[in-house]
Amino acid sequence: MSGTPGTADGPRTSPVQSVDRAVTILEVLAELGESGVTEISQRLDVHKSTAFRLVTALESRGLVEQVGDRGKYRLGMAVVRLAGAVTEQLDVARRARPACEALAAATGETVNLAVADGDAAINVDQVRGTSSVVTRNWVGERTPLHATSSGKVLMAFCPPVRAAGLTERLRRFTDATVVRGRDLEEALGKIAVDGYAVTQEELEVGLNAVAAPVRGADGTVLAALSVSGPSYRLTPERLLEVAPEVVAAAETASANLGWRARTPRP
Repeated sequence: MSGTPGTADGPRTSPVQSVDRAVTILEVLAELGESGVTEISQRLDVHKSTAFRLVTALESRGLVEQVGDRGKYRLGMAVVRLAGAVTEQLDVARRARPACEALAAATGETVNLAVADGDAAINVDQVRGTSSVVTRNWVGERTPLHATSSGKVLMAFCPPVRAAGLTERLRRFTDATVVRGRDLEEALGKIAVDGYAVTQEELEVGLNAVAAPVRGADGTVLAALSVSGPSYRLTPERLLEVAPEVVAAAETASANLGWRARTPRP
């Protein structure tokens, strides 16, 4: 006899269904502020024991918490932490947007803003240039730290990101990808001195880019601002021409975030 294995509470749920129900619990608590297991089970249309297991799992990760000894639950501080990370990224993107737009107009190339996301960089904003041939939409894409100009900038100026990106095995994407840790460390040292990173066909054949760091009010590097385009347009010579413009745009974006560069003493 065929069928789906079950439990004492009924048919066993799939991982996807469990995730959907857990998210629904968070939405219910966001709507009501506080709620008990009975009400949550009614909203989910599941047995109380199922609702309790889901709530307990969320509680173990700090996403929900009990309200005293009243048997009620509310959203936990982990939600605040996650929301804060998203808010910070959105704020960086919003404040950097004018500088990105001006740079795209000046260079004619695509401008991206990326932030660190574990062992990768994730693009949170993009402004397309005026050139007839433009690169694809990178927003929301996670890209390897070691094979992109934005990733290398984040590694060069952020020690935690550097540690995440300097893995024992670096994936090769093209013949130009730097895959030896020693070579990558040497490149990162140069980037820290130069103030920008250049990549030539390291992620994709025919794609070149240059990036510079965007800093917050305290000087911490929050993001990387880059210009990318086809290698026949962004030639090695053109990359060096564009680099100062990228650095200037990144500094403008940093100023919009409250950063003030210190003027060197004579």
